[in-house]
Amino acid sequence: MRKIYLDHAASTPLHPEVAEAMISVMTEKFGNASSVHSFGREAKRVLNGARDRLAASLGCKPEELVFTGGGTESDNLALFGTVQAQKSRGKHIVTTAIEHHAVLHSCEKLEKEGFEVTYLPVDRTGRVHPEQVAEALRPDTVLVSVMYGNNEVGTLQPIVEIGEMLRASSRDIVFHVDAVQALGAVPIDCKELPIDLISFSSHKINGPQGVGALYIRKQRMVEPILYGGLQEKKRRAGTENMAGIVGFAKAAELAAAGLSARREHDLKLRSVLLGHLERTVGRGHFHVNGNEEFYLPHIVNISFPEMQTETMLMNLDMEGIAVASGSACTSGSLEPSHVLEAMNLPQNLLRSAIRFSFGLGNTSEEMEYTAEKVGTILSRLRKKL
Repeated sequence: MRKIYLDHAASTPLHPEVAEAMISVMTEKFGNASSVHSFGREAKRVLNGARDRLAASLGCKPEELVFTGGGTESDNLALFGTVQAQKSRGKHIVTTAIEHHAVLHSCEKLEKEGFEVTYLPVDRTGRVHPEQVAEALRPDTVLVSVMYGNNEVGTLQPIVEIGEMLRASSRDIVFHVDAVQALGAVPIDCKELPIDLISFSSHKINGPQGVGALYIRKQRMVEPILYGGLQEKKRRAGTENMAGIVGFAKAAELAAAGLSARREHDLKLRSVLLGHLERTVGRGHFHVNGNEEFYLPHIVNISFPEMQTETMLMNLDMEGIAVASGSACTSGSLEPSHVLEAMNLPQNLLRSAIRFSFGLGNTSEEMEYTAEKVGTILSRLRKKL
């Protein structure tokens, strides 16, 4: 059976050059970077070299990066680490209703510990507005967390405007951004962005799973959430994943160098998919969810009101086409997407949404084939009715 992978927002295939860099480390470098002997010193050099290269790709200083086990840990460290460092100043947090669960569940945990959280609503396109953030601020607000690009519908948030507003307020509020889906899809220069903390993950940019990073602007402090070692300048205990970090750095270099080409490629795939859906399904039989102007090019969320999400997922999977119902962390659940619910979509769109996400290895011909299969699936349904 033909196999087509259209779930790159969940995880991406490893780039061959990334695999090559990792294999070299895995087969030749096995020392612990915290050891003082020659094997440890060599491991430290490898680690520092990867940190330098990743920092160059992200536009920050090497010491501003803390390596983590992925985007979820980066989000957790940003939230828990910040509020612990700032708790003497206040216990109020502002975020949005469409954040990844790594942020939302962390906020729920903090609420149980006595913090207050304001969850900002979004408009029908999944976008929050800077004035909403400004209106939510209080004298005891210590942290604002807004994702860069949504992992389910692809909507981009006005993070620059929000960051500039926070800085202009002179209230010293920490601004965190989850940029896990944005990395490799939009230009990111940490030193230029008005953001204090930024979460990243390797496996969204054709790097290895199980490794991520948190950018922490030099003047900001976070308390560690893991204990047991002095690694990462005492900010994240645990022996560093050396091969994974080398792979992450290589993937980030490739992503930065190929950003324009990737954007053009993804926009073409998006256009081909939507164009062929119009021909095979009919424009009135599907609806694109999200913002038409501000969006990640590799994610398109589409509702097919004639068929429930789970039924479409199953039928496409039987055809060898891998798509998703939303976040990879919740796509196995039958619960409606919290993102689409926050967008106040009608039930027929809410319960029939499919996320298509593409990247390395996908072709226009695959988009045409996918659209044809969707058309065939819906045609079979209509004949049964």
